Amino acid sequence: MIAKVPVSTKDEVDAAVAAAKEAFPKWRATPADARVSYLFKLRNLIEERAEEISRIQTMEHGKTIHESRAETRRGNQNVEFATGIPSFMMGCNSEDVEPGVDEYLIRQPLGVFGMIAPYNFPFMFPLMFLPHGIATGNCMVLKPSPLAPISQVKIAELLDEIGLPPGVWNIVHGGAEASLVMLEHPDIVGIAFVGTTKVGKDVICRKCGETGKRFIAQCGAKNFLVVMPDADVEKSVVHMMPSFFGNTGQRCLAASNLVIIGDDKFYNKFVDAIVESASKLKVGHGLDETIQVGPLKSVDGKERVIKYIEKGIEEGAKLRLDGRNPKIVGGYPDACFVGPTIFQDATPDMTIGREEIFGPVMSIMRAESFDEAIDMIHSNPYGNGASIFTSNGKLAREFQYRVQAGNIGINVGVPAPVASFPFGGMKDSFFGVLHGEGQEVIRFFTESKVVVQRWF
Repeated sequence: MIAKVPVSTKDEVDAAVAAAKEAFPKWRATPADARVSYLFKLRNLIEERAEEISRIQTMEHGKTIHESRAETRRGNQNVEFATGIPSFMMGCNSEDVEPGVDEYLIRQPLGVFGMIAPYNFPFMFPLMFLPHGIATGNCMVLKPSPLAPISQVKIAELLDEIGLPPGVWNIVHGGAEASLVMLEHPDIVGIAFVGTTKVGKDVICRKCGETGKRFIAQCGAKNFLVVMPDADVEKSVVHMMPSFFGNTGQRCLAASNLVIIGDDKFYNKFVDAIVESASKLKVGHGLDETIQVGPLKSVDGKERVIKYIEKGIEEGAKLRLDGRNPKIVGGYPDACFVGPTIFQDATPDMTIGREEIFGPVMSIMRAESFDEAIDMIHSNPYGNGASIFTSNGKLAREFQYRVQAGNIGINVGVPAPVASFPFGGMKDSFFGVLHGEGQEVIRFFTESKVVVQRWF
């Protein structure tokens, strides 16, 4: 036990929404440069206390301290990006659209927004939305994952420290019950969600449609990495390790299926290099600086991954590297640990090739051609990320042009966009119109109002 948080009741969620609604008129009327002054202070505090914040992420999630430090950096980049709201909210105008008539567009905040966050990036994902939401003049109600709520409590403490007005940024805790209250609440005008496709599609889309809320639902994934025969084997393998096994495979941009094109000599050389590199990764406690793969978030998570490994064996894939009983540095209990696992001779129609595993499992497939590899990608219902490793610029351009995925990597294993770009997604990986991060999320948090005026 490292901490306790309350499970918020319906009345408490209602109270948080009421506080946000009450704070909204005054916060909206606060000049944008005054609003973002709080974000400058928050950005600086996060920078000063980055190590403490990173250690909290590792303690509550399990990821390695190196991964937590990277998450802290990425989250703070979003805070920093949101400080540019005075420029990003600027409208446009045109005079004499008809004789004596001028027209202009202004962007206005809408009120109270909700955010339902996942456990796999407890610090970063809320910061892809909330700073932008309050900078544009809205007030926010956040429900972090009940599996990893502590990072957001820490941010709330920092917000109190910088004196952010009450009601502007609110936190409630709990599971599906608290989420349902937010989804049905008449005073919440929009919902940002990051989580599973099942919840995003069956709950978020439906409920927001019924209640007239705008929404962003960034959901599940099954990401492919394609290797061409001209790829640099050594450098490609280095960049693939964190893609498949970083965050213990618990991220929506984690690679899952590796598709190799080439003759037997190239194929075997690449597979052997992958297995050798993965077998050297150290598994253990995330606060140990030497560790590269931490535990899964929960016992349930481990059991889920083990079932997928057993299913892969049952369906005929060849298990080249078995992570079910990893060597754990430091002798810690093995309740949540699964080491890097690699299947060979997998196919896209196998369960391990089709479904999101959310663990450190690689399924190696073989394609005869570039076109066949793209067909493999398109046969999967998800479209979050896809990468190609090649030295051929023409093929790289064709890959980015044709592949139906929202985040494309060219010799990049984890094509995660920086804060100034939207976090893409297609097919069953995304529902909504506008994505999180970048200027798209600013449009999500504002409404365009067009004014047509004539003076007599």
